[in-house]
Amino acid sequence: MATGNPSVFLLSVNGQIEGANFPCYDNLYCKYCYVYGQDWIPTTGLEEGITQITCKGSQASHRLIWNFPLDITFKSTNPSGWPQLVLSVYGPDVFGNDVVRGYGATHIPLASGQHARTIPMFVPEPTWRLQKFTSWLMGRRPEYTDPKVVAQGEGREVTRVCSQGFVTVCFNIMMKDLRKLGYDSGPSNPQSHSATSSWSTEKPPNS
Repeated sequence: MATGNPSVFLLSVNGQIEGANFPCYDNLYCKYCYVYGQDWIPTTGLEEGITQITCKGSQASHRLIWNFPLDITFKSTNPSGWPQLVLSVYGPDVFGNDVVRGYGATHIPLASGQHARTIPMFVPEPTWRLQKFTSWLMGRRPEYTDPKVVAQGEGREVTRVCSQGFVTVCFNIMMKDLRKLGYDSGPSNPQSHSATSSWSTEKPPNS
């Protein structure tokens, strides 16, 4: 029985949020979620989650290790709005309250295979002197009401930010029927997409 041409393609995302490097902070945890276009639908897996709290080890690098799993599958009719992973890292301030220590985002890799990303994290900066004084006095930084704004261009360009740490994520990407719909997803040999630790500047199609 003929199945005909596919009308959708699948994107399977597995991997883990490996850890982070925040020189000035400890006892941190990470929240994650995905931002994607209106033509994308999650079919299996978790759209959001939160890691355990971890502290720096005694090793020389003093990295924070989470090794928190990622597992989700999307279906879509076109690549516009290619999914992004949004990360928010939190930790205690001097009063023991959880405050944001960094936001970051990266597009899900555009090719099948194993990939690694080192994601620069940032925090919003106070824009008024009074805000700066209050932040210093209370030990609290400005936070986004919705972390998903990190992956969206509208409105974020007016926000002052300060770089603060990095988070490393590894991905194992599988795609189905993308080529059959006429889209080029890169070389078909997964080994050609070895893990890289650099920040990706690649842009998804029609984003």
